Amino acid sequence: MYAAGMLRWMFTAALVLGAGAQAAGCGGTEGMPDWARAGTFRGSLGTLPVALSLDPKGESRYFYEGRSLDLFLEVRRSGNALVLEESVRRELGGEPVVTGCFSLMPAPGGLKGTWQAPGASAPLEVTLTPLDAARLPLRLPLSPGLSTLRREDPLAFLKLNRAWVTLPGGRAVREPLSGVTYPRVPGASGALNAALQDRQLRHAADALDCRARLPEPAQKDPENGYTLSAGLTLSNARLLSLREDVNYYCGGAHPDNWTEGVILDRATGRSVPLTTLFPKLSAARQKALYLSGVKTKVNAECLDVLRENADDFTAHLSATGVNLTPSGLPHVVAACAETVTLPYATLRGDANLGSPLVKTLYPK
Repeated sequence: MYAAGMLRWMFTAALVLGAGAQAAGCGGTEGMPDWARAGTFRGSLGTLPVALSLDPKGESRYFYEGRSLDLFLEVRRSGNALVLEESVRRELGGEPVVTGCFSLMPAPGGLKGTWQAPGASAPLEVTLTPLDAARLPLRLPLSPGLSTLRREDPLAFLKLNRAWVTLPGGRAVREPLSGVTYPRVPGASGALNAALQDRQLRHAADALDCRARLPEPAQKDPENGYTLSAGLTLSNARLLSLREDVNYYCGGAHPDNWTEGVILDRATGRSVPLTTLFPKLSAARQKALYLSGVKTKVNAECLDVLRENADDFTAHLSATGVNLTPSGLPHVVAACAETVTLPYATLRGDANLGSPLVKTLYPK
Protein backbone atom coordinates (compact mmCIF):
# COMPACT_ATOMS: atom_id res chain seq x y z
CA MET A 1 0.00 0.00 0.00
CA TYR A 2 2.85 2.37 0.79
CA ALA A 3 6.11 3.15 -0.99
CA ALA A 4 9.25 1.36 0.06
CA GLY A 5 11.44 2.66 2.88
CA MET A 6 11.95 -0.47 4.91
CA LEU A 7 15.47 0.08 6.13
CA ARG A 8 14.98 3.61 7.40
CA TRP A 9 12.16 3.12 9.87
CA MET A 10 14.24 1.64 12.71
CA PHE A 11 16.72 4.51 12.84
CA THR A 12 14.07 7.22 12.48
CA ALA A 13 11.80 5.58 15.04
CA ALA A 14 14.54 5.51 17.63
CA LEU A 15 15.23 9.22 17.16
CA VAL A 16 11.59 10.18 17.37
CA LEU A 17 10.86 8.10 20.42
CA GLY A 18 13.87 9.46 22.19
CA ALA A 19 12.19 12.86 21.96
CA GLY A 20 8.72 11.44 22.57
CA ALA A 21 9.70 10.01 25.96
CA GLN A 22 10.18 13.54 27.24
CA ALA A 23 7.39 15.38 29.03
CA ALA A 24 7.09 17.85 26.12
CA GLY A 25 5.48 15.17 23.95
CA CYS A 26 6.46 13.04 21.01
CA GLY A 27 8.19 15.72 18.96
CA GLY A 28 7.75 16.14 15.25
CA THR A 29 5.94 18.77 13.24
CA GLU A 30 2.37 19.12 11.97
CA GLY A 31 1.27 16.99 9.03
CA MET A 32 1.97 13.53 7.65
CA PRO A 33 4.97 12.28 5.67
CA ASP A 34 4.42 12.12 1.91
CA TRP A 35 4.08 8.37 1.86
CA ALA A 36 1.34 8.16 4.49
CA ARG A 37 -2.34 7.83 3.61
CA ALA A 38 -5.53 7.77 5.65
CA GLY A 39 -6.77 4.29 6.42
CA THR A 40 -7.65 1.67 8.99
CA PHE A 41 -5.14 -0.86 10.26
CA ARG A 42 -5.06 -3.91 12.49
CA GLY A 43 -2.12 -5.59 14.13
CA SER A 44 -0.19 -5.73 17.39
CA LEU A 45 1.42 -3.40 19.90
CA GLY A 46 3.88 -5.53 21.82
CA THR A 47 1.88 -8.71 22.41
CA LEU A 48 -1.53 -7.03 22.41
CA PRO A 49 -3.91 -6.85 19.41
CA VAL A 50 -4.83 -3.32 18.36
CA ALA A 51 -6.75 -1.53 15.61
CA LEU A 52 -5.92 1.99 14.43
CA SER A 53 -7.66 4.60 12.29
CA LEU A 54 -5.45 7.23 10.63
CA ASP A 55 -7.42 10.29 9.57
CA PRO A 56 -5.32 13.45 9.20
CA LYS A 57 -8.37 15.57 8.32
CA GLY A 58 -10.49 14.25 11.17
CA GLU A 59 -9.82 12.31 14.34
CA SER A 60 -7.15 9.60 14.48
CA ARG A 61 -7.53 6.97 17.17
CA TYR A 62 -6.77 3.40 18.13
CA PHE A 63 -7.91 0.81 20.64
CA TYR A 64 -6.70 -2.36 22.30
CA GLU A 65 -9.10 -5.04 21.15
CA GLY A 66 -9.36 -6.51 24.63
CA ARG A 67 -10.57 -3.17 26.01
CA SER A 68 -12.52 -1.61 23.15
CA LEU A 69 -12.27 2.05 24.20
CA ASP A 70 -10.54 4.46 21.85
CA LEU A 71 -7.37 6.39 22.63
CA PHE A 72 -7.03 9.57 20.58
CA LEU A 73 -3.98 10.49 18.51
CA GLU A 74 -2.42 13.66 17.16
CA VAL A 75 -0.84 13.14 13.75
CA ARG A 76 2.69 14.48 13.15
CA ARG A 77 5.84 13.76 11.18
CA SER A 78 9.51 13.63 12.02
CA GLY A 79 11.68 13.37 8.94
CA ASN A 80 10.12 10.52 7.00
CA ALA A 81 8.50 8.91 10.04
CA LEU A 82 4.82 9.10 10.93
CA VAL A 83 4.49 10.18 14.56
CA LEU A 84 1.25 9.61 16.46
CA GLU A 85 0.99 11.24 19.86
CA GLU A 86 -1.40 9.55 22.28
CA SER A 87 -2.79 11.63 25.14
CA VAL A 88 -5.45 11.26 27.83
CA ARG A 89 -6.85 13.35 30.63
CA ARG A 90 -6.11 12.07 34.12
CA GLU A 91 -9.00 13.94 35.72
CA LEU A 92 -12.12 15.84 34.76
CA GLY A 93 -11.23 19.35 33.68
CA GLY A 94 -7.55 18.50 33.49
CA GLU A 95 -5.23 19.09 30.56
CA PRO A 96 -4.35 16.13 28.30
CA VAL A 97 -1.19 14.26 29.23
CA VAL A 98 0.97 12.43 26.69
CA THR A 99 0.81 8.71 27.42
CA GLY A 100 2.44 7.17 24.37
CA CYS A 101 4.30 7.88 21.15
CA PHE A 102 4.03 5.88 17.94
CA SER A 103 6.71 6.14 15.28
CA LEU A 104 5.80 4.29 12.09
CA MET A 105 7.29 3.68 8.67
CA PRO A 106 6.07 1.73 5.64
CA ALA A 107 6.88 -1.96 5.65
CA PRO A 108 5.95 -4.87 3.35
CA GLY A 109 2.20 -5.24 3.64
CA GLY A 110 1.59 -2.30 5.96
CA LEU A 111 3.35 -0.32 8.69
CA LYS A 112 5.98 -1.12 11.23
CA GLY A 113 7.50 0.81 14.08
CA THR A 114 7.38 1.30 17.82
CA TRP A 115 5.29 2.67 20.65
CA GLN A 116 6.81 4.00 23.84
CA ALA A 117 5.36 5.46 27.01
CA PRO A 118 7.08 8.58 28.40
CA GLY A 119 9.90 7.51 30.69
CA ALA A 120 9.77 3.84 29.65
CA SER A 121 13.13 2.15 29.31
CA ALA A 122 12.38 0.47 25.99
CA PRO A 123 9.83 0.78 23.17
CA LEU A 124 7.37 -1.92 22.14
CA GLU A 125 7.25 -3.17 18.58
CA VAL A 126 4.22 -2.24 16.49
CA THR A 127 3.14 -4.09 13.35
CA LEU A 128 0.03 -3.01 11.41
CA THR A 129 -1.60 -4.19 8.20
CA PRO A 130 -4.43 -2.47 6.27
CA LEU A 131 -7.88 -3.60 7.35
CA ASP A 132 -10.52 -4.32 4.72
CA ALA A 133 -13.61 -4.42 6.91
CA ALA A 134 -15.73 -5.57 3.95
CA ARG A 135 -13.99 -8.94 4.19
CA LEU A 136 -14.78 -9.47 7.86
CA PRO A 137 -17.55 -12.00 8.56
CA LEU A 138 -20.77 -10.62 10.00
CA ARG A 139 -21.66 -11.65 13.54
CA LEU A 140 -24.95 -9.72 13.41
CA PRO A 141 -27.83 -9.87 10.92
CA LEU A 142 -27.08 -7.73 7.87
CA SER A 143 -28.77 -4.32 8.07
CA PRO A 144 -28.31 -0.95 6.35
CA GLY A 145 -26.79 0.62 9.46
CA LEU A 146 -24.35 -2.25 9.95
CA SER A 147 -23.22 -1.94 6.32
CA THR A 148 -22.75 1.82 6.73
CA LEU A 149 -20.78 1.35 9.94
CA ARG A 150 -18.51 -1.24 8.30
CA ARG A 151 -17.82 1.19 5.45
CA GLU A 152 -17.56 4.50 7.32
CA ASP A 153 -16.23 3.57 10.77
CA PRO A 154 -14.39 0.23 10.69
CA LEU A 155 -13.09 0.66 14.25
CA ALA A 156 -16.62 0.93 15.65
CA PHE A 157 -17.64 -1.99 13.41
CA LEU A 158 -14.86 -4.13 14.89
CA LYS A 159 -16.17 -3.48 18.40
CA LEU A 160 -19.87 -3.94 17.75
CA ASN A 161 -19.85 -6.74 15.16
CA ARG A 162 -20.24 -9.52 17.69
CA ALA A 163 -23.06 -11.59 19.16
CA TRP A 164 -25.56 -9.52 21.13
CA VAL A 165 -27.58 -10.86 24.06
CA THR A 166 -31.29 -11.51 23.66
CA LEU A 167 -32.97 -11.05 27.03
CA PRO A 168 -35.53 -13.54 28.38
CA GLY A 169 -38.82 -13.28 26.54
CA GLY A 170 -37.17 -11.93 23.40
CA ARG A 171 -38.49 -8.38 23.92
CA ALA A 172 -35.11 -6.69 24.30
CA VAL A 173 -31.51 -7.13 23.17
CA ARG A 174 -28.38 -5.95 25.01
CA GLU A 175 -25.17 -4.92 23.24
CA PRO A 176 -22.49 -6.33 25.58
CA LEU A 177 -19.69 -3.75 25.34
CA SER A 178 -21.74 -0.59 25.81
CA GLY A 179 -24.52 -2.19 27.85
CA VAL A 180 -27.09 -0.45 25.62
CA THR A 181 -30.40 -2.32 25.65
CA TYR A 182 -33.11 -1.82 23.02
CA PRO A 183 -36.61 -3.25 22.49
CA ARG A 184 -37.48 -5.99 20.04
CA VAL A 185 -40.82 -7.28 18.79
CA PRO A 186 -41.18 -11.08 18.73
CA GLY A 187 -42.36 -12.22 15.33
CA ALA A 188 -41.47 -8.93 13.64
CA SER A 189 -40.47 -8.74 10.00
CA GLY A 190 -36.81 -8.88 9.08
CA ALA A 191 -36.99 -5.27 7.92
CA LEU A 192 -38.37 -4.07 11.26
CA ASN A 193 -35.79 -6.04 13.24
CA ALA A 194 -33.07 -4.50 11.05
CA ALA A 195 -34.39 -1.01 11.79
CA LEU A 196 -34.42 -1.67 15.54
CA GLN A 197 -30.90 -3.12 15.37
CA ASP A 198 -29.68 -0.05 13.50
CA ARG A 199 -31.06 2.34 16.11
CA GLN A 200 -29.37 0.30 18.84
CA LEU A 201 -26.16 0.21 16.81
CA ARG A 202 -26.05 4.01 16.66
CA HIS A 203 -26.62 4.34 20.41
CA ALA A 204 -24.02 1.67 21.23
CA ALA A 205 -21.38 3.43 19.09
CA ASP A 206 -22.21 6.76 20.73
CA ALA A 207 -22.03 5.20 24.20
CA LEU A 208 -18.56 3.74 23.59
CA ASP A 209 -17.34 7.02 22.11
CA CYS A 210 -18.69 8.98 25.09
CA ARG A 211 -16.98 6.70 27.61
CA ALA A 212 -13.69 6.90 25.72
CA ARG A 213 -13.66 10.70 26.07
CA LEU A 214 -13.80 10.54 29.85
CA PRO A 215 -10.66 10.36 32.02
CA GLU A 216 -10.00 6.74 33.04
CA PRO A 217 -11.14 7.14 36.69
CA ALA A 218 -14.38 8.78 35.49
CA GLN A 219 -15.05 5.94 33.04
CA LYS A 220 -15.82 3.67 36.01
CA ASP A 221 -18.34 6.03 37.58
CA PRO A 222 -21.91 4.96 36.67
CA GLU A 223 -23.01 8.59 36.93
CA ASN A 224 -20.87 9.36 33.86
CA GLY A 225 -21.12 8.12 30.30
CA TYR A 226 -24.16 7.52 28.11
CA THR A 227 -27.41 5.98 29.32
CA LEU A 228 -30.31 5.10 27.03
CA SER A 229 -33.86 4.35 28.11
CA ALA A 230 -35.92 3.16 25.15
CA GLY A 231 -39.45 1.83 25.30
CA LEU A 232 -42.26 0.83 22.97
CA THR A 233 -45.15 3.30 23.16
CA LEU A 234 -47.38 1.92 20.39
CA SER A 235 -47.53 -1.39 18.56
CA ASN A 236 -50.41 -2.09 16.19
CA ALA A 237 -50.92 -3.92 12.91
CA ARG A 238 -49.07 -1.33 10.80
CA LEU A 239 -47.14 1.02 13.09
CA LEU A 240 -44.52 0.76 15.79
CA SER A 241 -43.49 3.73 17.89
CA LEU A 242 -40.82 4.20 20.56
CA ARG A 243 -39.51 6.91 22.84
CA GLU A 244 -35.77 7.19 23.43
CA ASP A 245 -34.37 9.17 26.37
CA VAL A 246 -30.61 9.68 26.57
CA ASN A 247 -28.64 11.11 29.49
CA TYR A 248 -24.94 11.61 28.93
CA TYR A 249 -21.82 13.13 30.37
CA CYS A 250 -18.67 12.74 28.26
CA GLY A 251 -16.40 15.11 30.16
CA GLY A 252 -17.71 18.47 28.98
CA ALA A 253 -18.95 21.43 30.97
CA HIS A 254 -22.06 19.65 32.25
CA PRO A 255 -24.25 16.57 31.77
CA ASP A 256 -26.93 16.77 29.10
CA ASN A 257 -29.91 14.83 27.81
CA TRP A 258 -32.26 14.54 24.88
CA THR A 259 -35.45 12.77 23.83
CA GLU A 260 -36.25 11.34 20.42
CA GLY A 261 -39.50 9.89 19.18
CA VAL A 262 -39.47 7.08 16.63
CA ILE A 263 -42.32 6.06 14.29
CA LEU A 264 -41.74 3.02 12.07
CA ASP A 265 -43.70 1.17 9.40
CA ARG A 266 -43.89 -2.39 10.73
CA ALA A 267 -43.78 -3.93 7.25
CA THR A 268 -40.79 -2.03 5.85
CA GLY A 269 -38.99 -0.83 8.98
CA ARG A 270 -38.82 2.63 7.44
CA SER A 271 -39.20 5.79 9.46
CA VAL A 272 -42.60 7.43 9.05
CA PRO A 273 -42.59 11.25 9.26
CA LEU A 274 -45.35 12.64 11.44
CA THR A 275 -46.61 14.76 8.54
CA THR A 276 -47.11 11.61 6.46
CA LEU A 277 -49.75 10.58 8.99
CA PHE A 278 -51.02 14.08 9.74
CA PRO A 279 -50.31 16.30 6.69
CA LYS A 280 -51.97 19.37 8.21
CA LEU A 281 -50.01 19.16 11.44
CA SER A 282 -47.54 21.86 10.41
CA ALA A 283 -44.77 23.16 12.65
CA ALA A 284 -46.86 26.19 13.55
CA ARG A 285 -49.91 24.07 14.40
CA GLN A 286 -47.78 21.68 16.47
CA LYS A 287 -46.53 24.61 18.52
CA ALA A 288 -49.99 26.08 19.00
CA LEU A 289 -51.46 22.75 20.14
CA TYR A 290 -48.44 22.05 22.31
CA LEU A 291 -48.60 25.40 24.11
CA SER A 292 -52.31 24.95 24.69
CA GLY A 293 -51.72 21.54 26.26
CA VAL A 294 -48.63 22.38 28.32
CA LYS A 295 -50.17 25.31 30.23
CA THR A 296 -51.29 23.14 33.14
CA LYS A 297 -48.02 21.18 33.32
CA VAL A 298 -45.40 23.91 33.78
CA ASN A 299 -44.93 27.11 35.77
CA ALA A 300 -45.20 30.59 34.27
CA GLU A 301 -41.45 30.91 33.78
CA CYS A 302 -41.23 27.67 31.79
CA LEU A 303 -44.29 28.64 29.78
CA ASP A 304 -42.55 31.85 28.73
CA VAL A 305 -39.45 29.83 27.78
CA LEU A 306 -41.52 27.44 25.69
CA ARG A 307 -43.35 30.24 23.92
CA GLU A 308 -39.99 31.75 23.00
CA ASN A 309 -37.91 28.66 22.22
CA ALA A 310 -40.10 25.61 21.53
CA ASP A 311 -40.16 25.68 17.73
CA ASP A 312 -39.11 22.08 17.02
CA PHE A 313 -40.62 18.89 18.39
CA THR A 314 -39.93 15.20 18.34
CA ALA A 315 -42.98 12.92 18.21
CA HIS A 316 -43.90 9.44 19.28
CA LEU A 317 -47.28 7.71 19.16
CA SER A 318 -49.18 6.08 21.99
CA ALA A 319 -52.60 4.49 22.35
CA THR A 320 -54.12 7.85 23.24
CA GLY A 321 -52.50 10.24 20.78
CA VAL A 322 -49.46 11.98 19.33
CA ASN A 323 -46.90 12.89 21.97
CA LEU A 324 -44.82 16.03 21.33
CA THR A 325 -41.60 16.84 23.19
CA PRO A 326 -39.62 20.02 22.48
CA SER A 327 -36.20 19.39 20.98
CA GLY A 328 -33.24 21.72 20.81
CA LEU A 329 -33.99 23.80 23.90
CA PRO A 330 -30.94 25.52 25.43
CA HIS A 331 -29.41 23.41 28.20
CA VAL A 332 -30.25 25.89 30.95
CA VAL A 333 -34.00 25.55 30.23
CA ALA A 334 -34.10 21.92 29.07
CA ALA A 335 -36.02 20.94 32.21
CA CYS A 336 -39.02 22.84 30.78
CA ALA A 337 -39.37 20.30 27.92
CA GLU A 338 -42.53 18.57 29.14
CA THR A 339 -44.25 16.09 26.84
CA VAL A 340 -47.81 16.85 25.75
CA THR A 341 -50.24 14.30 24.30
CA LEU A 342 -52.50 15.49 21.48
CA PRO A 343 -55.51 13.13 21.41
CA TYR A 344 -56.20 11.46 18.08
CA ALA A 345 -59.75 12.84 18.18
CA THR A 346 -58.33 16.38 18.26
CA LEU A 347 -56.17 15.61 15.22
CA ARG A 348 -58.77 13.90 13.03
CA GLY A 349 -58.98 16.95 10.77
CA ASP A 350 -55.19 16.95 10.38
CA ALA A 351 -54.96 13.24 9.52
CA ASN A 352 -54.58 11.46 6.20
CA LEU A 353 -57.59 9.23 6.83
CA GLY A 354 -57.11 7.42 3.51
CA SER A 355 -53.75 6.01 4.62
CA PRO A 356 -53.72 2.36 5.73
CA LEU A 357 -51.24 3.40 8.44
CA VAL A 358 -53.55 6.11 9.81
CA LYS A 359 -56.59 3.82 9.75
CA THR A 360 -54.99 1.79 12.53
CA LEU A 361 -55.12 4.91 14.72
CA TYR A 362 -58.83 5.53 14.00
CA PRO A 363 -60.56 2.17 14.28
CA LYS A 364 -64.26 2.18 13.45
